[in-house]
Amino acid sequence: MKNLSKTIAILLMLIVLAAASQTKAQDTTAVSGVYTLQQCIEIAFKNNTDVKQAGFLAESAKINYNQSKANMLPDLNAGISHTQYNGRSINPNTNAYINEQNTAGSYSLNAGITLWHGSSIQNYMKQYRLTYEAGKMDEQNAKDKLTINIILAYLSVLSAREQLNIAQKQVEATQKKVDLLVIKNNDGAISPSDLYDMKGQLANDGLTVVSTKNSLDNALQTLTQLMNIPYEAGMQLAAITDGILFQPYQETVDQVYENASQQLAMVKSADLKVESASRNIKAIRGQMMPTLSLFGGLYTNYSSAAKIQQLTGTTDVPTSNYVTVNNVKTTVYSQQSNFNALSIDYNTQLKNNYNSAVGIGLQIPLTNNMQVRNRLKLAKVAEQQVQEQAKTTRIQLRQAIVQDFVNMNADYTTYKLLLSQVEDFGQSFHAAEIRYTNGAISTVDFVIAKNNFDRVQLNLVVAKYNYMLRTKLLDFYQNRPLW
Repeated sequence: MKNLSKTIAILLMLIVLAAASQTKAQDTTAVSGVYTLQQCIEIAFKNNTDVKQAGFLAESAKINYNQSKANMLPDLNAGISHTQYNGRSINPNTNAYINEQNTAGSYSLNAGITLWHGSSIQNYMKQYRLTYEAGKMDEQNAKDKLTINIILAYLSVLSAREQLNIAQKQVEATQKKVDLLVIKNNDGAISPSDLYDMKGQLANDGLTVVSTKNSLDNALQTLTQLMNIPYEAGMQLAAITDGILFQPYQETVDQVYENASQQLAMVKSADLKVESASRNIKAIRGQMMPTLSLFGGLYTNYSSAAKIQQLTGTTDVPTSNYVTVNNVKTTVYSQQSNFNALSIDYNTQLKNNYNSAVGIGLQIPLTNNMQVRNRLKLAKVAEQQVQEQAKTTRIQLRQAIVQDFVNMNADYTTYKLLLSQVEDFGQSFHAAEIRYTNGAISTVDFVIAKNNFDRVQLNLVVAKYNYMLRTKLLDFYQNRPLW
């Protein structure tokens, strides 16, 4: 039985260790593996400071909205006070002065509710609801801006990495030519200038690698800063060129703008802020109206000075009066009641002193130092401001879409021309390489053909990713899947 227990314990330990190892492996893959564009965006949403700040503002707006709803509920308050008196004070039970140490307590429960205030409370509630919805849109807008920057940085990394691969292959090809020329030069089969020209070309290709590597490092740094994660020089990104159709964009500027104005959070936020400002004006106008309120309360109190007189008996006491009987004066006695002062107990006092009140009030604002009227004027100015901001938002959105279309069309045309140019210069370089190998052309002519081919290859990569960026931005404006 003991052996069985030990065996089970060992098996459980192995299972736990295996699970921990698997979890660690999964975490390592998530950190050091290949990042997709969607993963980069999600990580940035969790870590980016601007997105977090926008979320905090939205949460604050939500709290204000909840408070505006609570303002429509009755106001209920309870009060308890206990006081110790020394010396001359008022007996709350008899309302007479006493000169003794005593304690007193009072208890109250008050409630009140505003019945009507020019619908000010209701309009404030609607205003804060709109402000909260605008806050959520601002948070989404922060995510939208971050997404656009992530797309730009992501494509910049892919473009730089592809350019670096081309540049490194160019170095390798040139190095082979240099190695071959070194052998020929040692044999005296070529002019030394041919070797030096090729070495110069090798240095130029190396400089291209250094420049492209620097561009890649800067692009990676920009991406990791947006994601708010430590910089990783070897960070790998998933390729996204698959499925990309290099063709004219299907929608027009007007179609993209119409879809974007209905989808983008920045436009929705601007419209909600205009509605919120309008509700604020109505709420302030309501404060210029009379306020009708209902109120009531329950009250009771206690005092240690409160006494009750208890009859303990009667006694005969002489008076100053007398009667004469047979010329003898006889004192007249009277009967006197004797009382004992007893403290009234706590519960009895609370019950006996209980009282209630209910009332209705009407408060009519007159001048109030012109505060409400000036607040109304400020609210109207604020409404004009947000209206102008909403108008500007739409203008800037359309301008951005038009600019994106202009750049996209230019990038598309450039890409098509470069495709043809790469084919032409490729054929030219291939022919020059054969002729150079056979000694039919000089090293300078070969280098010119090689530089032409290398340049258009790099330019083609740049044009390709520029076109992808423009099309994906237009897709993003319309809330379409990126990939």
